[in-house]
Amino acid sequence: MTFELREEKDSLAVGARGVDLFRYVHQPVMDPFEAPKPYLHPVRTLAGDTVTGYRPHDHRWHKGVQFTASWVSGQNFWGGGTYLRGRGYVDLPNLGTMRSLAVSAATEHDRARITEDLAWHTMAGEHWLDERRTLTACDVEADSWTLEVTTALTNVRDTPLVFGSPGTQGRELAGYTGLFWRGPRDFTGGEVIGPAMGEKGDWLAFVGRHDEVDRASTLLFLDDPAAPGRWFVRSEPIPAVNPSLAFDEELPLAPGATLARRYRIVVASGAWTPARLSRHIQEHPW
Repeated sequence: MTFELREEKDSLAVGARGVDLFRYVHQPVMDPFEAPKPYLHPVRTLAGDTVTGYRPHDHRWHKGVQFTASWVSGQNFWGGGTYLRGRGYVDLPNLGTMRSLAVSAATEHDRARITEDLAWHTMAGEHWLDERRTLTACDVEADSWTLEVTTALTNVRDTPLVFGSPGTQGRELAGYTGLFWRGPRDFTGGEVIGPAMGEKGDWLAFVGRHDEVDRASTLLFLDDPAAPGRWFVRSEPIPAVNPSLAFDEELPLAPGATLARRYRIVVASGAWTPARLSRHIQEHPW
């Protein structure tokens, strides 16, 4: 399989079979309230159907696929209000920024890989985390392709950091933080196959149907097999999936320590059945 790479001033696009599979915006321009950070949008199937939503009116800070954190020792790298125990969502001067320091892309045999170094800064300008991130497009088959996401977060402060979420702050079933997919609006009410909200499981799939065309698409999400967590997933009122880093329990990171995770997202044309999903997972071991 031959992948195509197209570099623009603020982004990189990866394509195959004449379709732009995704655009990765590493130099975003956005309101500080949306916690500026890189994102993937649009993400498409091999049929050319878009399977991500961008800046929806209900959550302007949701942009396709992002790796971010809703709570890091009181700082919000997610965007929007911060949930505080006993107070609810509050707009605070705590919205951080992820700065892209260096990014490169290359094709390697049957895959295309983007590698990026980022620095996480608080709104006050403090440098808290360094990140090495890779995005790999691979496993192009008749009706699917795979995006692999790896991240390594290093605490560069001299004090511990704590990853949490609205869930760890007391909001029930709102443990979103980490790798997050926001689906397009026409996927609202789609079918979730796998664990329910807050449950553990190795994988979860979301099947949505597109407006305008008589087609469905399936996204298969695989959590890190070495550190599976709980799933944040909604079909209503919005389509969203997140293998959470800290659904209901805080995750500490000592000074100088590194938090590493890896994920897969299989982007498929058609409505895959549980049997088809299971077969794909068995045929593509980690």
